[in-house]
Amino acid sequence: MESETNGANQTVVTEFVLLGLHDHHNLEMVLFVLCLGIYSVNVLGNALLIGLNMLDPRLHTPMYFFLSNLALMDICGTSSFVPLMLANFLETQSTISFPGCALQMYLTLALGSTECVLLAMMACDRYVAICQPLRYSELMNRQTCTWMVALSWGAAFANSLLQSILTWSLPFCGHNIINHFFCEILAVLKLACGDISLNALILMVASSVLTLAPLLLIFLSYVFILTAILRVPSAAGRHKAFSTFSAHLTVVVIFYGTISFMYFKPKAKDLYLDKLLALFYGVVTPSLNPIIYSLRNAEVKAATIALLRGDLSRKMAPFPVVL
Repeated sequence: MESETNGANQTVVTEFVLLGLHDHHNLEMVLFVLCLGIYSVNVLGNALLIGLNMLDPRLHTPMYFFLSNLALMDICGTSSFVPLMLANFLETQSTISFPGCALQMYLTLALGSTECVLLAMMACDRYVAICQPLRYSELMNRQTCTWMVALSWGAAFANSLLQSILTWSLPFCGHNIINHFFCEILAVLKLACGDISLNALILMVASSVLTLAPLLLIFLSYVFILTAILRVPSAAGRHKAFSTFSAHLTVVVIFYGTISFMYFKPKAKDLYLDKLLALFYGVVTPSLNPIIYSLRNAEVKAATIALLRGDLSRKMAPFPVVL
């Protein structure tokens, strides 16, 4: 919808049209069923992880404290756009208000950035656990873990606020069709009728700081971790050490692998493949985290079995516990 300004020919956008795949409505019906099922797995699986971490004293460790935050972030991240997207799949034309689009862009950008930084913090935790085991309780105490999580959330949300202010200060004068499933920042910037060079520069710098810097920190942590594992004399000891960070390694590979494939592959001639890849990154990837941690962590499996048997202790344990 457009409205004219007083006495001017310029129009001001009051709502946006989310193009999605509306010219392939049958495909949208298939995506509706798939995304609804995957979103349900995401919410239920991550909520179960959070509940287990709260109830089982064996999971009151820094590793599962970070995992609870990752699970919460996955729930909030997908919930910021998936419910509206599912409703739009059933409509012939999908619209979103200007404030709604601004809020959706802010949340999706903030929560996506949070995961990048949080995964780096989890890598640091695994580095201390494996390379400095005798000092683990001292270094990874409650205050340190709280500050690390606060930094992850705070830096990402502050960056998203800056990007949002710069984006929505641009004029949007008539073009209101977003060629995406939701209000993604790059898709929104394409509609601005002003100079976006400053936005592009700051977005590139912020992406480097919040994406590439955490990836470098993860890589360095893994180098030290693998070096320490190879020095363990027994095969059983090496297997035990490797199992303490293998789930995190799997999540990192899937997360950054999807990002790399999305942004570094040759651009498709049409945008359908790019939009489907973005859908995989935004919907499927978060739902894999609880599955990976449930299958690869003996503590989570034991807590789940205890919960199903009804004998999961609700007695709280001191935090953190030495692994």
